[in-house]
Amino acid sequence: MTAQGSADPPSEDLSRLAALHGVATSYSPSPDRTVAASVTAVSLALAALGVDTGTPEATRAALAARERELGERLLPPTVVVWSGATSSALADLPAGTRLRIETEQGETRASVEQLPPGVHRLTADAPDGRTAEAHLVVAPPRLPTPTARSYGLLVQLYSLLSRRSWGMGDLGDLTELSAWAGRALGAGFVQVNPLHAAVPGAPTDPSPYRPSSRRFPDPVHLRVEDIPEYAHAEDRSRIRGLLGRAAELREAVLEKGALIDRDAVWALKREALELIREVELGPGRRAAYVDFLAEQGEALEDHATWCALAEVHGSDRSRWPAALRDPRSPETARARRELMDRVDFHSRLAWLTDGQLTEAQRAAREAGMPVGIVHDLAVGVHPDGADAWAQQEYFAAGMSVGAPPDAFNARGQDWGLPPWRPDRLAESGYAPYRSLLKALFRYAGALRIDHVMGLFRLWWVPQGHPPTEGTYVRYDAEAMLAILVLEASRAGAVVIGEDLGTVEPGVRETLRERGVLGTSVLWFERDWEGDGQPLPPEAWRADCLATATTHDLPPTAARLTGEHVELRDRLGLLTRPLEEERAEAANDTGEWLGLLARLGLLHGTGGARGGSEEEAEIQAVHRFLLRTPSRMIGIWLPDTVGDRRPQNLPGTWDQYPNWRLPIADAAGRPVTLEELAGSPRLHALIDVLRTVRPG
Repeated sequence: MTAQGSADPPSEDLSRLAALHGVATSYSPSPDRTVAASVTAVSLALAALGVDTGTPEATRAALAARERELGERLLPPTVVVWSGATSSALADLPAGTRLRIETEQGETRASVEQLPPGVHRLTADAPDGRTAEAHLVVAPPRLPTPTARSYGLLVQLYSLLSRRSWGMGDLGDLTELSAWAGRALGAGFVQVNPLHAAVPGAPTDPSPYRPSSRRFPDPVHLRVEDIPEYAHAEDRSRIRGLLGRAAELREAVLEKGALIDRDAVWALKREALELIREVELGPGRRAAYVDFLAEQGEALEDHATWCALAEVHGSDRSRWPAALRDPRSPETARARRELMDRVDFHSRLAWLTDGQLTEAQRAAREAGMPVGIVHDLAVGVHPDGADAWAQQEYFAAGMSVGAPPDAFNARGQDWGLPPWRPDRLAESGYAPYRSLLKALFRYAGALRIDHVMGLFRLWWVPQGHPPTEGTYVRYDAEAMLAILVLEASRAGAVVIGEDLGTVEPGVRETLRERGVLGTSVLWFERDWEGDGQPLPPEAWRADCLATATTHDLPPTAARLTGEHVELRDRLGLLTRPLEEERAEAANDTGEWLGLLARLGLLHGTGGARGGSEEEAEIQAVHRFLLRTPSRMIGIWLPDTVGDRRPQNLPGTWDQYPNWRLPIADAAGRPVTLEELAGSPRLHALIDVLRTVRPG
C-alpha cells in the first residue's frame, strides 16, 4: 500500500538526483505503508547539500553533473577496508592502477595488504591518466564483545547528590559511586547521561541531549575541592562563603524539595574556579596543561574562544557581530587575542574536567569493574553552540534533525539539532567525527550512542516546516561504523547503540556484525510479529544492554502501580479517556507479571499492593533480565529506592521539571549517595543480581 503526502511527489529527474545524493523521496513508517516525501522537503535537503533544484532546468543540469562526476571518479572521498577483507571501491579500479598509501605511522606502501589500522592517505593512478586521492580507513572487522557478563547502574549524574555536592551531582560523586558499586556491589559498570558542555543561558537548557559541544565536557560537573590548586587559594574567607552557599543549595534540594538549579550551581562553581585560577600551577601541573593544549589543538582553542565570545555577546549567535559568526575571520582572530585571558580560563576548565573524568574511570577499573564508566553520546548539538560555530562547514544549513510521524507521534518530531553533511564528512575523512570519538574514549570504558540509527540515516526537517515535511538523508554507514570500530578498538572500549523504536531492516544486524551492542527495554520486548505477548527471556538477543526502564520512561515502581498514567493525566498529555489508558496500562503490566509468575520469579508477594509486594515485583523484573542472554544488565538507580518520577517526560517543556529532579524514595524524599549506600531496599535488589549468577 502506498500513501501520498499532501504535496505532489518529486519528479523523475528530482528523484534520480536525490537518490544520487542519498536523499530519500519516500519512507515506510510500517512494512505495509510507504509515504512519499514532498518536493519541498527533497529540494531543501538537496539545497542544504549545495545542489540547485530551483527550476526543472537546474535539476536536469545538477543530475547530469552528478552522474558525470560519479562516472568519472576513480575513488570515493573515503574508502573503507575491514582488516582481512577486500574493498569494493578498490576492486572496481581499472586493471593496472597503481596505489600509494601514506600511513598514519609515516610509512609508504604500494598495497592495502596487511595495513595497520588507522586513517591513511591513498593515491590511485589509473592507466588512462586519471588520478584520485582518498582517505583510507582500515578498521578491525568488529569490536570484541565484553568477555564477562556484568550488571551495572544507570544514573543521571546531576540527580545523584551526596553530602559534598554543590546542589547537583558531580564527578566526585561519580567517582565515589563507581568505587563503591565496584567494590561493595560487584557492579561491572556505571552508565551516566551525556556530560557534554551546555549552552549557557538564562536559564540554561537543562537537557543533556542538546549541548553546545559534544567534543568537550561541561565544567559544571567539576568537584571543586578535588582540584589540586583549591587548597592553595588565598582568599579563604571567600572560599568559606562559597562553601556555605553551596551547602544552602544542597540542603534546598535535599531538605526543602527544591529543584536542581544548574545555573545557581554553576554561578558558585565559576566564582570558585576564578579564585582557584589565581593559584600558580606547579611545574608538573603546568607541563601537563601545556601537553593538553597541544594535544587538543585547534578544537580546544575554538571551543574556548566560543565560550569567551559568549560571555561578551551572549550565547545567541544570531546577535553576534556578523564577522564573529565566522570562526576563521580576521575579526574573530583579533577578538581571540583580545580575550586570550578568558580563552585560557575556559581551556583550563576543559583540562580540569577531563582530568576528573579520567580519574572516575580509573577509580571504576581499580574497583574491579570490567567496563567502568559508560558515557553517553548525544545525537547532535545546539544550533547556536560551540560545535555548530566552530565546525559550521560540516553542518547542513537550514536543517534540523528529528523523526517522521509514526504510531506513537502522528506529528513527527523536531529535535532542533543541525545534522552533519554526509558529503563534507566524507571529504574530510570524517575528521570531526573521529576527533569527537577520540575525545570521549579518553575516559570511557564504554560509549552509548543515542539514536544509533543516525549512523545510517537521519530525518532532516527544513527550518520553518513541521516534522511531517521532512525526509531521510543517508550517511555512509560503512565509513561511520569503521571509524567507530577503529577508535573504540584503540581505546579497548565497548559500544552500545540505543536502537529503540522504529529501525529500518538490516540495521541491527549490521551493528551486531561489527560488535556494537543494542538496547533492550523490558516493556518493549514483545512478540510483535506473532501474538504480541511478552517475549520470553530465552528469545531476547544476547548482544545488548537489557534494562527495565530508561531516563525517558517511567521508573519501574510507577509502571507497576500505574502512576505514570495518572501523571500524564494531570499534565493533560493523554490522547484517550483516562479509564482507557488505565485499563491498557494495567493489562500491559498484568501480562508481564503473569509471565514472571509462570517462570517462578515472583518471590514473597502477597496482600494488598504495598511496599513489600512492589519491591518483590521489581526484584522479579530483574530476575527476569538475568534469565535473558543479554551481555549487560542495567539497573536504573532510582528503581533501587522506589522512585516514582521520570527524569524526563517527553512531550513536556515547562509543565514538568525535566532533568532537574534528585533521586528520591517512594515518598518523593530525596535520597543522598550516602543513604543509597545504606539502603536495605537497594541491597535487597542488588542481592538478586549477585546471588542469581548471570548465565
